[in-house]
Amino acid sequence: MSDETAKILLYSDDRTTREQVRLALGRRVAADLPEIEVYDVATHAAVLAAVDAGGLDLLILDAEATPSGGLGLAKQLKDEIADCPPIVVLIIRVADAWLATWSRADATVMYPVDPVRLPTAVAEVLRAGLSQAV
Repeated sequence: MSDETAKILLYSDDRTTREQVRLALGRRVAADLPEIEVYDVATHAAVLAAVDAGGLDLLILDAEATPSGGLGLAKQLKDEIADCPPIVVLIIRVADAWLATWSRADATVMYPVDPVRLPTAVAEVLRAGLSQAV
């Protein structure tokens, strides 16, 4: 993560969900962290291309995206990418938490998108990434 910005990739096939996430995150998720830049994509292929290109500090994946859900995509990325960025998955059912564990997501946040819970979870995951990088 650069001192200037944290780069976050947001994946959802739903434009409204992407807008809600962007609005909830704002420009900075916590005072002690750098400003964020959110890059949003709507397809599985776009996520893979962005992760392959590198430079991302965090991924936010929509578990309800179709045809490729965020939980399966998280599992694929964690299995196939050696230095996979941390992943936050948006889930709609509490029962999906076990799938998030299976997918090796670093955190989960429940729908509907909450402007307090989402930035808090993102900040915690970014901080954990910073502490591991030091």
